[in-house]
Amino acid sequence: MKHLNRLLVAAILFMGIGVANAQDENNPWAVEVGANAVDVYPAGLNENQVRIPAAARGDIFDEYFNANDHWNILPSVSRLAISRYIGSGFVFTAAGSINKIDKLGDISVDDLSYYSADGEIKYSFRNLVNGPGGWFDPSLGIGGGYTWVDDIGFGTANAIAGVKFWFNDNIALNLQSTYKNAFEDSYGITHFQHSAGIVFQFGGKDTDGDGIYDKDDECPETPGLAEFNGCPDTDGDGIEDRNDACPNTPGLAEFNGCPDTDGDGVADPQDECPTVAGLAALNGCPDADGDGIADKDDACPNEAGPKANNGCPYKDRDGDGVLDKDDQCPDVAGTVANKGCPEVSVEIIKQLNDYSKTILFDLGKSTIRKESYAVLQNIADIMKEYPNASFEIEGHTDSQGSDALNMKLSDARAASVKDYLTTIGMQGNRLTSVGYGESKPIATNATKAGRQQNRRVEISLKK
Repeated sequence: MKHLNRLLVAAILFMGIGVANAQDENNPWAVEVGANAVDVYPAGLNENQVRIPAAARGDIFDEYFNANDHWNILPSVSRLAISRYIGSGFVFTAAGSINKIDKLGDISVDDLSYYSADGEIKYSFRNLVNGPGGWFDPSLGIGGGYTWVDDIGFGTANAIAGVKFWFNDNIALNLQSTYKNAFEDSYGITHFQHSAGIVFQFGGKDTDGDGIYDKDDECPETPGLAEFNGCPDTDGDGIEDRNDACPNTPGLAEFNGCPDTDGDGVADPQDECPTVAGLAALNGCPDADGDGIADKDDACPNEAGPKANNGCPYKDRDGDGVLDKDDQCPDVAGTVANKGCPEVSVEIIKQLNDYSKTILFDLGKSTIRKESYAVLQNIADIMKEYPNASFEIEGHTDSQGSDALNMKLSDARAASVKDYLTTIGMQGNRLTSVGYGESKPIATNATKAGRQQNRRVEISLKK
């Protein structure tokens, strides 16, 4: 029963380690079935390991190949291993083995049971020695495990050297020698374990079912053709989909697999007019009037005109002698000097100021009274008739109060008028505001009537 328990522990460790690594779709698993030999003599003497006298052991590697005198071999299948390629030449192996010990170095002993469970990481030199797929596959590795000799169990640190001889892609002979250094000095047994076994490699996948294994399939998830290393040619034009700019439509090699339906020398994906022959310079579209603008983008395809005017000749819609392209007010007659816009005359400025002088504010504040809203609307309407003109709103006060207070109040009232005009449709970038306080009176501040005239808002044309 105690041996069965040890085998169970070894099996659990073996299975747990074996599935710890996620499967790599492009590399197979391998199972090895074989035999092992245990040899204590050439493992060297550890002075603390008193179970084996010095006379019964040699120095490290002494009589390493002396199988007749020192090797313990169970004449049956005694080693099982499962391996997984984990990338970059590294292989992980989980192995379990059994044996019967009747020789500890030069000492004969009664048959002792031997069990071990080991994990190994080995680096394969196969590709370095003879290239991918070569038959000669040497390796070096390290590992660790746990060994039971009869009733004694101890951990080991392992150093591994081996070589596989591959008969084909799936079967190999593996020869391996492992040095196992016991962690437990007082009762552990440092030894060599040699093994030979047949390796069966499996687990190769063909995800897309095209008959080409994923490890050799450059398109492993899409069924393809052998001549394209497993990649498809969906449209059958002899150009594999990866290099075919139009994988679903048969095309020509000169156009990277795309067609040229209208035969104008521009492949359909780059041809903005693929069914009508055109010019390469216009991405395959025609230009009937020869103005350099493709007909599809030309508002006047049969009449030459500049691109800036959508392919149409320039007009003068308002008849003011300034072409629409230069006319800042193409729908309102203006003057050449004012770039086609009407000019703000002295009379207009006077009219604006006649309105602005009637704007009323709350006493000592910049709040506009509601009865002035109609006046402000009239001001905005006049300004909108001159779309390229900019205006400055000026605020003025009388001399009552301090200069600083008057300056602040005049500035706030001018800004209040500007802000209100923008809320009723005037463009804010055409308006500025400034306060002059009591610095620019237009009447005497000595009388009530004069002070009333000085409390005002004026509008001027900004040059």
